[in-house]
Amino acid sequence: MTTSSQSVRDALLDRAVQAQLHAYAPYSGFHVGAAILADNGEISAGCNVENVAYPLGQCAEATAIGNMVTGGGNSIKHIVIASPNDDFCYPCGGCRQKIKEFAGPDTVVELLNQKGKTRTVSVEELLPFAFTL
Repeated sequence: MTTSSQSVRDALLDRAVQAQLHAYAPYSGFHVGAAILADNGEISAGCNVENVAYPLGQCAEATAIGNMVTGGGNSIKHIVIASPNDDFCYPCGGCRQKIKEFAGPDTVVELLNQKGKTRTVSVEELLPFAFTL
């Protein structure tokens, strides 16, 4: 990894954690943050936003994707998902499909836990039989 790509990765990790701090999770207490590097070079972040009328809440990944699109991004180059505990926080099924919608074959999906450990998985590993047209 080059210094430039390492600094982008570090920025993504930091933005995911910063977004996590703003999560609205009064019902589950499960605060998640996500950050995306888009094809336009911009970093977009998001957190989960719960609602007492489940399932009207929004996951961190979905929020970050919406922010990416709003900012002019068309595809995800790298996404980081920050867990609120020592386990890795894999995206829910709906978010896996949302990530797949904007992901290319080289998209990096990186999971970060509270101990600072990371795990990288492919979109194919997350959603091996994705719905496509």
